[in-house]
Amino acid sequence: MNYDIFNGDADGIISLLQLRLANPIESELVTGVKRDINLLSKLVDKVELAKGDKLTVLDISMEKNQAGLVCALDGEIDVFYADHHRTGDIAVSKHLDAHIDLDANTCTALIVDGVLNGEYHYWAITAAYGDNLIAKGDQLSKVAGLPVEQSEQLKELGTLINYNGYGAVVEDLHFHPAKLYMALLKYPSPFDVIADNSSPFYRLQSAYQEDMDNALAIQAEYRSDVVSAFELPNEPWARRISGVYGNQLANQNPNSAHAVLTENRDGTYTASLRAPLSNKQGAGDICSQFETGGGRAAAAGINALPKEQIADFIKAVEAFYHVGPTSAGKDF
Repeated sequence: MNYDIFNGDADGIISLLQLRLANPIESELVTGVKRDINLLSKLVDKVELAKGDKLTVLDISMEKNQAGLVCALDGEIDVFYADHHRTGDIAVSKHLDAHIDLDANTCTALIVDGVLNGEYHYWAITAAYGDNLIAKGDQLSKVAGLPVEQSEQLKELGTLINYNGYGAVVEDLHFHPAKLYMALLKYPSPFDVIADNSSPFYRLQSAYQEDMDNALAIQAEYRSDVVSAFELPNEPWARRISGVYGNQLANQNPNSAHAVLTENRDGTYTASLRAPLSNKQGAGDICSQFETGGGRAAAAGINALPKEQIADFIKAVEAFYHVGPTSAGKDF
């Protein structure tokens, strides 16, 4: 049995898309909302894997899935693992084919693009844009000879696929990530998606604009020289838009960190942290200080931040990026 295990965001979906366009196989799809990252460990707990099974693991932190990975390798299961998040210790095993790059200016789809020698390069560029690697996407588009209009199309498609992955549960999403992946699999090029008026692109485009309009009406709850924090309500639209909204804020003010705090049903908060684009480091380290936190240097998050810890979270961000005097907003 083949298992394809992938993050439900643009990077995870497009990483698998490239691999399966290049090498179609029948597989069991294992995915979920963007923040559902313990996918490998959950699979190992749920399914009794057997010799001969093969696992493809994409865009989920090896550090967060150490138990599942070790169990699979101990069972002599072959694992292809591509990722750009924190790893912890990387196991040494003849059954592990690991492609890891922690550089802040790469993503899993670009790693896969290298493995495939650029066979589906336009899809990789789309994923880079979706992962908010805008400068990287622009650079790759230019090298590929794409006109500005086409690079903007890839940017919008990547953003929309990424937007679809955000939510507390899959019911918050417009498409289950596995269904979105399957819908996109019939398009060898991202430009084919945009050319098809019946593709998911157009449904996501309309929904995205409505959710973003809601977010843009929100004022900052806290602002200093190094960080701005925004609080979104416990609503499906807020959970859907939180990540791409954080990306947009980061692009608008590249010298500041940005935190988007979305209230969960239980009164805790989902925190999305974007490091300053001019200093793409530290986000994962900051969020990992909190129990349900993790991520990478440029972008990270906390799944369930207690309200009473929000002030500590903001202080941690301030301390890392060198606190300046508060110029507006309030203390949490």
